[in-house]
Amino acid sequence: MKLAVVGATGLVGREILKVLDEHKLYPESFIPVASQKSAGLPLTFNHHSYIIHTHEQAIAAKPDIAIFSAGAAASREWAPRYAAAGATVIDNSSAWRMDPAIPLIVPEINAGILTRHHKIIANPNCSTIQLVLVLAPLHATYNIKRIVASTYQSVTGTGAKAVRQLENERRGIIGEMAYPYPIDMNLFPHGGDFLENGYTSEEMKLVNETQKILDDFSIRITATIVRVPILGGHSEAINLEFEHDFILEEITALLAGTPGIILRDDVKNNIYPMPIDAAGKDDVFVGRIRRDESQPNSLNLFIVADNLRKGAATNAVQIAEYLVANSLV
Repeated sequence: MKLAVVGATGLVGREILKVLDEHKLYPESFIPVASQKSAGLPLTFNHHSYIIHTHEQAIAAKPDIAIFSAGAAASREWAPRYAAAGATVIDNSSAWRMDPAIPLIVPEINAGILTRHHKIIANPNCSTIQLVLVLAPLHATYNIKRIVASTYQSVTGTGAKAVRQLENERRGIIGEMAYPYPIDMNLFPHGGDFLENGYTSEEMKLVNETQKILDDFSIRITATIVRVPILGGHSEAINLEFEHDFILEEITALLAGTPGIILRDDVKNNIYPMPIDAAGKDDVFVGRIRRDESQPNSLNLFIVADNLRKGAATNAVQIAEYLVANSLV
């Protein structure tokens, strides 16, 4: 197998290399791709040194799979060219997620829809992935009618520039700003760009992508994104209204038995999900599970995951693993 990683030097790109190594998914030929200024420089993967390629060089090498993490503009321009050359593109950006012809995949939920004809596959938004992994078994059993989501998202979700801003502020250094306000000792309800409806683009991604992955556009969803001053991990406070009533113990048993989910729900011993627990892990953590006593058939829970891992790199690598295991490339 020939594997290209596009954006290999970025935050998510470096995490993809780490996950590939941990999962021992070693291609016969590895093709790192980055911006023009990085082309020709060395990059180490699996104890070997590789030369960073340009897009043209990578396409000429005819990779079987190309994992993209270089932003939406690069994906819109280059993903179709890789696909035309025979590669199956797994794209981490928002470029293709809501295209009706492009599958939006969380492997544990809907990888079964993939075929050899799908040459571009979209990786969902980081906050969406951890949410739907928890929602999918609950929706299948109790039928979710409405979701109210409040997310508390790490600066790593914005990128390296935001990480530098937070680190500079903690050191008292005046530097380049990724945000319109200081983030250290602060938080703000702003993720992405504000839209005409008053929501942000990040909030609407959560709404639209969740409906597409669960294949149910009747679910009513509202979301508020909050950026918080931590260096890793997204957290989500979720309120669900079901069509059917539930037994709380059955909810916890269902989630505990779902692959990819770790239950941390023992409040008597102060055990609940926190970003510090999820750091560097592929799993999604869920806890604070309790009835919403303000209305029938409703549930509160708290979901945490490492946004660079399952929220991006791990999910993309898992898609690649599925393609290889099922001879779809």
